[in-house]
Parts: sequence; C-alpha cells; structure tokens
Amino acid sequence: MSDLATARSVLDRLVAFPSVSRGTNLPLIDWAAGWLSGLGAEVTVVPDPAQPEKVSLFAQIGPAVPGGVVLSGHTDVVPVDGQVWSSDPWTVTERDGKLYGRGCCDMKGFDALAMAAMALAAERPLKRPLQIALSHDEELGCIGCIPMIEAMAALPRASAVVVGEPTMMKAVTGHKGGVAFWLKIHGVPVHSSIMHTGVSAILEAAKILMWVNEMNERGRAEARDSAFVPPWTTVHTGEISGGTAHNITAALCEFGVDFRVLPGESPDDWRAAFRAKVAEVEAQMKAVHPAAWIELEERFALPGLAPEENGAAEALVRQITGDNGAMVVSYGTEAGQFQVRGWSSVVCGPGDIAQGHTPDEWLAVEQFEAGWDFMETLVEKLCK
Repeated sequence: MSDLATARSVLDRLVAFPSVSRGTNLPLIDWAAGWLSGLGAEVTVVPDPAQPEKVSLFAQIGPAVPGGVVLSGHTDVVPVDGQVWSSDPWTVTERDGKLYGRGCCDMKGFDALAMAAMALAAERPLKRPLQIALSHDEELGCIGCIPMIEAMAALPRASAVVVGEPTMMKAVTGHKGGVAFWLKIHGVPVHSSIMHTGVSAILEAAKILMWVNEMNERGRAEARDSAFVPPWTTVHTGEISGGTAHNITAALCEFGVDFRVLPGESPDDWRAAFRAKVAEVEAQMKAVHPAAWIELEERFALPGLAPEENGAAEALVRQITGDNGAMVVSYGTEAGQFQVRGWSSVVCGPGDIAQGHTPDEWLAVEQFEAGWDFMETLVEKLCK
C-alpha cells in the first residue's frame, strides 16, 4: 500500500540523480517512467527537440475522462558547485526534523509525493484521473515544460493543475512574469594608453548595467501598492565575464540581464525599452570604430500567473488545505506556462523557497508530512 514511507523512498531515489540543469535528466526520467509504468499508469516521455539529453514525462492513472487533476513538478536542480555542504548533497540525510539534499525543497520533495500519490491512486476506485507532469529546465527559465504541456493536449483535459513549488502548502495564485537576455559586447582591442582609438567591451557594458541600476532605482521610487515583494519590476544581472589583460581594451564582455515583470505591466514594453538602450550603446560604439557591435539573444520569456476568477485549481487547493489567505510571489513557475495554454493553475507545495538553491538545502519533515496529507485528501476527492 502506498503511504508516506513510499514517498520517502521515492525521494531518496530522486535526489540520488544529480539532475543539474546543465546536464542530462535521462536517468531520472527513465527510472520514473519505469516506476510509474509498474503501477499501470499510461506514461508518455516527451523529448526536447533541441536537447536529446533531456526529456520530460507525463502519466495518468484512472479513467480517461475530463475533470482530473495534474500534479506538476520539475526534475532539474541547481548546481552545488562552490557550496559547502555538511553532508552529501545527492543523499537525503535526515537530522533535527529536516531532510537535507539537493532538490529536497526545490522540488523533488513534491515530485516524490506526487509519484506516491499516483501509487495510491492506482489502488483506489477513481472516478476522475490523476495525472503527473515531470519537466526539465525549469531552473533555466521554465522553458523545458513547453513541449510537454503541448503534448498533454492528448489527455482528457484536467480541471486543475497544481504546481508544487515550495509555498509552505499555501495557495499561490499569482507570480511575476519574466524576460531574460544574454549579451555579448564585441569591442575593439588596443593598448590601453590609446584607449580612445579602440572600444572597451567592459566599459560599454557598464553603460547598460548603469541603465539596469537606474531602472531598479526608478522602480523603487515609483513602487505602487502591491502584494508582490518587491512591489516593482526588477532588473538583474547575475553573471558577467570579459577582458584579456589590464592594459588592453576588452575585446569581449558577456553578461545576462533578466526582468521580473509585475502583472499589469507589459513584458513587451520592457523588452522594447531594453533593446532601445542596447541600440543606443551600440551606436556610440560604432561611432568610435565600425567593427564594434553588440550581440543580443533573448533566452526566454516566462508568462506570469494571474489570479483567476472562480479558478478551479485555487478552489481545489483551498478546500484541501483550508488556506484562505491571499498570496503571490516574485519568482516564476511553470504554472504560468500551463495557464496561458488553458489550464486552471495554482502553485502549492511543501517547504519554503528560502531553503531552495542553498548549501545544505532542506525540507522540514513536517512539511513533507503535510504534503502527504494533501495527496491523500486529493486522491479521496477524485474517487467521489
């Protein structure tokens, strides 16, 4: 019989797969597909057209009728490089009421609970199906789930999608959208003593980064009342590299810029404003030397999650958890991708997002247990 111990066993197995986004998740998905097939689930593996080393899957238990529920999670995790851990990040270690391991919180804890719920559903007389969706590349911008969601149109349409990102088992009904870019500033290298005849990619990049700071300062100053924290569209750079030597104007500088856009503001407007700034800087560079230029790549655009009027997913989660609070978050999730494709969606899962991505990432045992209580109640509802 499927129970909390089943979920715990599955968590051990999932964490043991080092499914970092930069690598493959094939071993994890192969194992999960076999495990779910062993329950009698109808399993579909969805390849990534651009990345043969990465796949997603979805599966169904129960009658092939509309009105079921999707439990959605991602299988990729962030790296542990440079982090100091007290225990092996690829082994679940329980101590002091916490489950330590990469992904325990974000979000293999939910994935394990969802798979155990599928096992429980296989033992029960369901009247509506339980479906599970396990994606890849969520940590790279919630882009790996798109082929999977489109393929799920072949299933009877579920009435609700529960995306199990860590929310302390509270219903999150809205989150910011996002747009992300990668820039390569191509300068013209000369000796730094005659820097005026060349173009420093680093110094030109600084002009764009100054604009990033100005946008954040303006947003803070003009922030309106909002449930989001912070209550403005943020612009961020987390990686930068460039230059050859201190006495040479930099030939290349690379960095990323991403926007977390408030609902009610247009990602297209932010995209246009950013492209205009990049074009302005490029024109200044070319005025010094025509060989200078800027390479701009849009990496992803993530739709936000908008609160739904009389949303079935929100209603379901509130019925099960008893949570009636209003909660939105500034991080993005795959719920927005489901919602724009027609599914009623909500975010609800065990754990606190503050524990994700950290050294010694952990999930409280009591949260894991609360997640299982949720799954038991959900399966019971699907039998009525």
